[in-house]
Amino acid sequence: MIFGVDLDGVCGDFSSAFAAVVADDLGVAVEALPPRQHWDFSEWGIRDEAHFRSVHERAVLEHRVFRTMPAIEGCADALWRLSDAGVWIRLITHRLYINWGHQEVVGDTVAWLDEHGIPYRDLCFLGQKPEVQADIYVDDAPHNVEALRAAGNDVITFAQPYNAHLADPRAATWEEVESIVLARLVERGAVVEQTLPGFDEGAERLRRRREGR
Repeated sequence: MIFGVDLDGVCGDFSSAFAAVVADDLGVAVEALPPRQHWDFSEWGIRDEAHFRSVHERAVLEHRVFRTMPAIEGCADALWRLSDAGVWIRLITHRLYINWGHQEVVGDTVAWLDEHGIPYRDLCFLGQKPEVQADIYVDDAPHNVEALRAAGNDVITFAQPYNAHLADPRAATWEEVESIVLARLVERGAVVEQTLPGFDEGAERLRRRREGR
C-alpha cells in the first residue's frame, strides 16, 4: 500500500511558523493574531495573492520556516509504525511555490525530515496531487482533498479549522490517521503485525544508528 502524505498542516505546523512572519510583516505581536480559520489567512490581514507571495517568500528564504517549523505531535512515530507494517510512505508537497528558492526549499525540507525522524520512501514536490499514484492520502488543504476525492481517491482529511466542512474520513490526530490506514490494510486482506510494547524502535532510530547507539 502506498500512502501519500502531505507535509504542511499535516506533518509540520506551518500555521504557527508562518504566523510569526506575518506578525513581523504587520508590525504586531504574534499573540495579536487571531486563530487561523481560513485557508487564505485572511483573518491575519493577508490581502490578496500578491501579498501572500511576498510574505511567503520572506518566510521561506529569510526565516527558513521549512527548516524550523514544529512537527505535529505523533507524526513521526505513527509513520514509522505504518512503515514497519509494510506501508510505503510517499511524501507529497507543493513547496516549490516561489522562483529562485528551490535549493533552499528542498534542502530545508530534507533537513527538517531528518531532524524530526520522519520516514519516507519517496519525496515529491508538486502541486497536482491526483497525478501521484497512491492508494490512500492524507491532506489538510480543502482543494486538494476535494480534487483527490473527485478523481476517485481514498483521502483522509487531517482536521484543521479551515477544512471543517469536508466529510469523513477525518482524523484529528496521527493516532487516528494510523488507525484508518491500518484498517484499509486489513480490508485488503493484509495481516498487520503490531510491534510489541518495549520493542518499538521509535522515531529516534535514525539518529541512534548514525551515532552508533
